This record gives sequence, structure tokens and C-alpha cells, in this order.
Amino acid sequence: MIVDLSHVIRQSMVTYPGLPGPDITDHLSREDSRGRYGEGIELQIGRICMVGNTGTYVDVPFHFYENGDDLSATAIDRLVDLPTVLVHQPAGERSIGTDAFNGVDVAGKAVLLRTGWDRLFGTDAYGVDAPFLTESAVQLLVERGAALVGTDSVNIDDMGDLNRPAHSLLLGAGIPIVEHLRGMELLPADGFRFTAAPPMVAGMGTFPVRAFARLG
Repeated sequence: MIVDLSHVIRQSMVTYPGLPGPDITDHLSREDSRGRYGEGIELQIGRICMVGNTGTYVDVPFHFYENGDDLSATAIDRLVDLPTVLVHQPAGERSIGTDAFNGVDVAGKAVLLRTGWDRLFGTDAYGVDAPFLTESAVQLLVERGAALVGTDSVNIDDMGDLNRPAHSLLLGAGIPIVEHLRGMELLPADGFRFTAAPPMVAGMGTFPVRAFARLG
């Protein structure tokens, strides 16, 4: 069974507050294509202008580090068919700290943080007081060898902390980050595999992905 964990990218949608939404247009419309090909043949070629941080996307080291691996240099096995564990945000708390990982084996695995914040995606509330991963928890994940960390929140960091410790430490350790996931309520605690692969674009550190979980 496949569970899709990605948001749909739509015209002018807001993903991260303050960043522009995508502009999706025709490069070649169906109407304009008529008569250029065989009888009865028409087609559309689309064009999209967007920032890399649109929809459900991955961050790789180049996002924070000039000499870090960009999308084209990030090994595909860091992003595809990863054994995975699901970790829940503690009830009544904004932050996800080290206690959330007690007894959880994260070595070589994608670690997905389920906060339920995806229910607010596309609203003004999505960017306000959102859940985040604490610096001490990030250090634990790095030390224990997590392969990837993902969240269904607007940011893996506290948006009020401009030092961005989660991004800095994870990307500094070569651990990709996937943000703006959705649908984690459909996932078990473990025993499934996660994929979130972007195209191989040189010179970029973020890009949308089609993220999904394979159960069973």
C-alpha cells in the first residue's frame, strides 16, 4: 500500500509565509498546438515559475552550506526507500525534545515527526506558533545516525529562532530534511519505507518532492 504524503502544488499557493507562490502557465496551449501536428493531435507544454521552497520539499546541505551537496550531488539512497519510524509531538507541547525518542531506533532510518500541523496548511495559522524540533533532539538524531528527518509542520526549526539549529546541525551532518508533509495519521509507528526524491538540479538546495510511504 502506498500513502501519498505530499501537498498539491497549485497556482499562487502559499507554502512558507513570505515566499511567493508558484506561477503556473502554458508555454504551449492546446489551442495553439492545433495544426502543428497530425490531424486531431493537440498537446500542452506547461511552464512553472516558483521558489524551491514550494509545497512538500526537501532541503539538502547546499541550502545552508555553500560547499555542501546540492540536489544533483545528494545520493539517491539518502532519499529513496528508507526504513522509517514515526515520532509524535508530545501532547500539549510545541517542541519535540529528546524524550520523544526514548526507545526509538533511528539509526539509518527516516525519522518522520507527526504533529498534525498539516491540518492548517494554506491558512494564516499555519505559520504561527508551529511545532518544532529542539536543538538537543537534533543533536541526538545526528549522534544516533538518522538518515533523513521529515515533519508535517511549517518548519523543523522554531520560526522565532533565527539561528536555525535544526537545519544547521542536520544539513551540516549531511542529513536531508523534508518539510510540509501531510497525512501521517495514515501511517503506523514503524515497519514502512519512505521516499522523497527531487530532480537532479545543480546549484539548488531545496526543491518539491513527491513524498510517499510504502506500507507492508
